[in-house]
Parts: sequence; C-alpha cells; structure tokens
Amino acid sequence: MPKRGKKYLESRKRINNGKKSDFTEAVRKSIEGSFAKFDETIDVAVRLGVDPRHSEQMVRGSVILPNGTGKDVKVLVFAKGEKEKEAQDAGADFFGNDELIEKIKGGWFGFDKAVATPDMMGTVGKIGRILGPRGLMPNAKTGTVTFDVARSVQELKAGKIDFRVEKAGIIHASVGKVSFGVDKIVQNITTFLETIMRLKPASSKGTYLKGIAISTTMGPGIKIDTTSVKDLIK
Repeated sequence: MPKRGKKYLESRKRINNGKKSDFTEAVRKSIEGSFAKFDETIDVAVRLGVDPRHSEQMVRGSVILPNGTGKDVKVLVFAKGEKEKEAQDAGADFFGNDELIEKIKGGWFGFDKAVATPDMMGTVGKIGRILGPRGLMPNAKTGTVTFDVARSVQELKAGKIDFRVEKAGIIHASVGKVSFGVDKIVQNITTFLETIMRLKPASSKGTYLKGIAISTTMGPGIKIDTTSVKDLIK
C-alpha cells in the first residue's frame, strides 16, 4: 500500500467518512478537500455492468463538456491544401502533412489531440504504432477523421473529451478544474454520464451503472450514490 502524505490523510479524514455521498455533495466535498497549490483537475471513474471482452459491450464515445475541461488543448491536424488553411483558421496549433509525420517519428509530441482528413489516413497509419499507445491516433468513431476539419478543431478546443471502457469495465475521464466550482463541475459530470447512459449496449443485462467515484488530482476518492445520479440525469 503506497505511503500517503499528511495533507492527503487529513483531507481524507475530513471529507470521506466511508459512506456514499449524494452527487452534488460529493462534488462539493471533493473541491473542499483540495489542498494542492495548483488548480487540481477533477477526475471521475465510472464502473459499468459490461464485459469489454465482448465487442458488442464495448462502450466508447466522445462528449463536449458544457464548461470545457479547463485545459488549453493543443490540436494537430494532418491535412493538405485548402484543409490546412481551414485548420489554421479554426485555431489548430499545428497543421501539415509529411513534415509533421517526420517530426513525430523523431520523437516530438507537443500536442494533445490529432485530427486527420480521410485522404491522409494512409500516411498517418504509418505512425499508428507511435500515436496509438499514447491515445493520439485520429479515429472516425470519435470524429477526428473527417473533412469537416474546422468543426473538429473547434469542438476539441471547446472541451470535447473521448472515453473508452477499460478491461475492468471502468471509464475514467477528467471533467474540469477545482476552480470551476460545484455548479459547473456538476453540469460537466451530468453531461458526461448522460452520454454514457445513451451508449448502454443492448446486450448489457442487470445493473449498468454500478459505481461512481470522484477525486481531485492529489485528493482522496469519494464514492457517489448512484441513485442520486440516476434521478439527476433522467
């Protein structure tokens, strides 16, 4: 078991009594328990009643958080010709084609998200083994392989996040910063959970939303009463 710092232990003792909290109360406790000198990120972990080993139970998607993530997302666009100009006008931080491919092969990863036009995927695929493990590979299922470059860039800049259920049936996502305050974080999490509920696989039987926990970057986790969440997102 990892050794915890004094501030962490004090925070856990103050805000976590071992009982599940109401949704809004859990957000408030998490924010109040923040002790780092920087603006901590709020993270959510959702445990689903699915078996990701079966392809039909894979839960994967994207959502635009109404209040953004609080992070300055650097977007790279693989495109040619007019689409490069479109990417630039939309606010992309990096745009181009072969020269970017070579730069990435050389070990450069100064971006958070990547978008590619369909005609570039044959070339981008050559560095799939480099981008894939880092979660940077453009994917049509998340809207990052598209000719509508401007829209994709603007959505990513506005706070669009991608998510995918892990082998253990858990989805992790960052949903804002402590400085957002309770109301904005609740709005972001609600939007996130509504999207997950809409993606419930038809083959998933029994309880779908099994557990939810919220935490800050440095703080302890707080379990949320799923009943309070279900009532909120109806």
